Amino acid sequence: MTGKKLHIASVKAKLPVDLTLESKHKRMELFKQFDPNSNGYLSLAEVDKGIRDVLNIQELFDLKPVIMRAFQAAKGANDKKNKAGSLGPDYVEKCEFRLLMVYLGKYFELYELFSEVDADDDHRIDIGEFRKAVPVINSWGAHITDVDATFEQIDRNGGGIILFDEFAHWALSKHLDELHPDE
Repeated sequence: MTGKKLHIASVKAKLPVDLTLESKHKRMELFKQFDPNSNGYLSLAEVDKGIRDVLNIQELFDLKPVIMRAFQAAKGANDKKNKAGSLGPDYVEKCEFRLLMVYLGKYFELYELFSEVDADDDHRIDIGEFRKAVPVINSWGAHITDVDATFEQIDRNGGGIILFDEFAHWALSKHLDELHPDE
């Protein structure tokens, strides 16, 4: 296993996502620690603090785009519109906590991929970086033949650069999170 694969695997190993009873018990214990006021739901700030203080995953805590994307993806997944007991889409509820853990792992992995392409480490990918990285991206399972068209497809806001959010959206649509790093 390469250094990057080992790094991703070590972070993901700290996230209890399995459907086993043991993993569920661990998640419930973690949720209690993430939820300091015991109200049964988590704000983004509580998730952020829980990653740092409870999970003790500094490399994940330092990646705010990953935390934000995972939080946005998980919150409201149990959307019980107009039903009693629903907190709505502004918080992560206890029944959504496993999804939060899953998304933290997926977005962390995607950020690592994004960082491989972002050669100058400015948190965005320009067309030059993208062109140079096409062989690497294709090795992850993408099939890029028209570089410019693919770049434009990923650059959803037309800003001339690819941001992490745009990259993650595209990569998930291509199932690249499933193909790397455990090919």
